[in-house]
Amino acid sequence: MSCYMIPEVLARHDPPPECPAAPVVFDSPHSGTVYPADFAFAAPFDILRRAEDAFVDELFADAPRRGASLLTALFPRSYIDPNRHEAEIDLNLFDEPWPYPVLPSERCERGLGLVRRLIRARTPVYDRRLTVAEVEARIARFHRPYHAELQAMLDRAHESFGAVWHVNCHSMRALGKRTGRGKAALKGKARDDFVLGDRDGTTCSARFTEMVRETLMELGYSVAVNHPFKGAELVTRHGDPAASRHSLQIEVNRRLYMDEARVEKTAGFDALKADIDRLVAAIVDYARDETGCR
Repeated sequence: MSCYMIPEVLARHDPPPECPAAPVVFDSPHSGTVYPADFAFAAPFDILRRAEDAFVDELFADAPRRGASLLTALFPRSYIDPNRHEAEIDLNLFDEPWPYPVLPSERCERGLGLVRRLIRARTPVYDRRLTVAEVEARIARFHRPYHAELQAMLDRAHESFGAVWHVNCHSMRALGKRTGRGKAALKGKARDDFVLGDRDGTTCSARFTEMVRETLMELGYSVAVNHPFKGAELVTRHGDPAASRHSLQIEVNRRLYMDEARVEKTAGFDALKADIDRLVAAIVDYARDETGCR
């Protein structure tokens, strides 16, 4: 398995020479743990780490041995988020006017834009305001190179095979937002084991989404589609099923493999990783069948 790296930014893992490449690309944009020296955050580190999709890169690490490529971000999403649009800027971050166009969003209003202002609902990331130059540098050094590398990977696969399947990999908290009243409401609603997001059928074929859903259900997992997560910037940007470019977001419930508070693996990690590998194999087989590249 070959690896190309941009230090602190990304790692690309390609299939080994003995494994024929398939038109499948996985990416894990939120599993990075290399905290840049200039981050200068004020939030407690153990709280900040809970923003990571911890260990998701490891869950999908064997994808290249199946013939797929894998891209992982090395930097943390709390520093700059590859799954947010470049213009999704929270203007409350700055000590000066932001000189570029802004894309308003509900996440920005909650302090969870391209560069986070808050961790969870009430914990500030910083004890200061940021400068425009700081955020410009993060975009240029981290955000744009990640998107450029992913675009190049998808373009190469599409050029070689006439189609490409992109799976954008994430993890989610075990419990959703609090609803209703009583003790259950205080804890929040338990989420399914997996949530698939295709932006209501706009970023990949319905058949691909259904194949992934059925595969996971056959492995014994509960699966929701487009609720509560539909997919964000990466599948929106790269999904164009009419052009044979299919992008699907997959969220893995953290209760299956980790202690959320401690950000530590649990005994369930190895079994889940083995099932993820079975899912990867099914996706690769599907793509090979669709393009006749066996």
